[in-house]
Amino acid sequence: MAINEWPVGERPRERLFANGARALSDAELLAVFLRSGTRGKNAVTLGRDLLVRFGGLQGVLAAKPNELRSIPGIGPAKLAQLQAALELSRRSLGEQLAQQDTLGSPAAVRDYLRLAIGNREHEVFVAIHLDVQNHVIALDEMFHGTLTQASVYPREVVKAALARNAAALIFAHNHPSGKIYPSQDDRALTERLRKALDLVGVRVLDHMVVTRTGIFSFAEHGMI
Repeated sequence: MAINEWPVGERPRERLFANGARALSDAELLAVFLRSGTRGKNAVTLGRDLLVRFGGLQGVLAAKPNELRSIPGIGPAKLAQLQAALELSRRSLGEQLAQQDTLGSPAAVRDYLRLAIGNREHEVFVAIHLDVQNHVIALDEMFHGTLTQASVYPREVVKAALARNAAALIFAHNHPSGKIYPSQDDRALTERLRKALDLVGVRVLDHMVVTRTGIFSFAEHGMI
């Protein structure tokens, strides 16, 4: 049954207006966003199909474009809407980081990194530059690599930190393979970067390995 044939009080958009967005399920929120379903399937059912296929809302937002296009009912317009939602979320989290003490809001850092690089097909190395109060000065994607390796040059990291007048840094890179634990190369690189930055008085607070499903923190595991 089409949603416009439902009782008014049960339609997602009307329920959102009456009770607020928090009252809606994930499938209903997706339905409001997608606006329409496909032949024989209303928007709520399409939303449920997406959640099942990708394992939840986070999986939907992190899904690759070709994965989304494989779902009947997801054409160019709906794909563009989902990608816009992801980018809005990413920018919103980036703004939050700029206004908060990153050490006091580790969840915001994790959420941002997961959205920013967790779904990349190639490795990306990110440096989050912080001031003396641990507020974000800049978030820089400094190096890009292949599926298995990113080349990171400590000299360039130090130059960027000095140019930003950073007091501290948080590093992050993604593992497209999905393996959440750092490799020996990751550990060696972190130590090289820490020693290089220590010479110019810049602290390394953490290095995070980011995947589509989770994040490994060097600091939380006593590795920095």
